Amino acid sequence: MGAATSGLLLKFRARNTQFGVTRETVKAMAERFDLSETEVVHMALSRMAKDELPTYQADDGPLSAGDIKALNRIANAALPKGKVVKKQSLF
Repeated sequence: MGAATSGLLLKFRARNTQFGVTRETVKAMAERFDLSETEVVHMALSRMAKDELPTYQADDGPLSAGDIKALNRIANAALPKGKVVKKQSLF
């Protein structure tokens, strides 16, 4: 026997809106894509998660003035020195 999974009660809307759909719409999608109604709901939630949830960990926020100074010191040490021989611009 497989592991137990949790369920979710889904209440359909009386009409289609940006926040929900009718049962008839889900049935039509299931028929159109040859899926079960449950698979249609999972597919919709999966697409929403892909579009709306961040795919990266949140950072620690803005850099402090000290962090910026330290980065500038490191960058300045790595940048080339001397006269500019040729300069190009994309614009």
